Amino acid sequence: MIHSGHVQESAKLLPWLGYSPFIHSRESTLPRRPVPLGRRPWDVVFVLFFLVNLGFITYVVDLEQLVIADPANFGYPVWPPAPLVDLVHWWGRNFDPLLLARPPFWLMTIWIDVVFFGPFYAVAIYAFLRGRDWIRLPSLFWAGMMTANVLIILMEERYGTYASPRFGIVLAANLPWLVVPAALIVRMAWRSHPFTEPLRHFDEDPRDLPPSRRSSG
Repeated sequence: MIHSGHVQESAKLLPWLGYSPFIHSRESTLPRRPVPLGRRPWDVVFVLFFLVNLGFITYVVDLEQLVIADPANFGYPVWPPAPLVDLVHWWGRNFDPLLLARPPFWLMTIWIDVVFFGPFYAVAIYAFLRGRDWIRLPSLFWAGMMTANVLIILMEERYGTYASPRFGIVLAANLPWLVVPAALIVRMAWRSHPFTEPLRHFDEDPRDLPPSRRSSG
């Protein structure tokens, strides 16, 4: 049996977490509008992170590991460009032997990044800039998958067959891919509408209303 005191304590806690069932039920019936990016400064950080991943990590660093099977015996591909291929191999030789070894489990994380995470970054950049609430669940899925991938890789980097001789540097280089997913979970988990706000009666813009609610005058 649930004690009434427990229910009351839970009701006090929910608004602190950013969710109120009473506000939610009332506001869910109101029209909504995107909150301008200028009022969401932390979302700019997420957009920049997604841009770096889309433009460099996924389709340069990771793609190189799919088009070049053996870093010790290869010809330069059309993409990525030769200087960037050399940069990836330099990192592997000096800090990250796992990157050059490319065992099957590692390649699977690369395929996940190229096939699934890359398109997510492109869509997420649009959704964060435009304030689209439908990106909330994909963001949570991405954050969970990315965290799992990075933790598995770091375990191999520290204790595995291809352990890094300079693990501290590898750990520091990978920390953003743990911190940003954690921050994104905090950003998305407690709000069903992370990017929009209710359009109340006193601040309605006629352009945001359905035709049936626009005044004829």
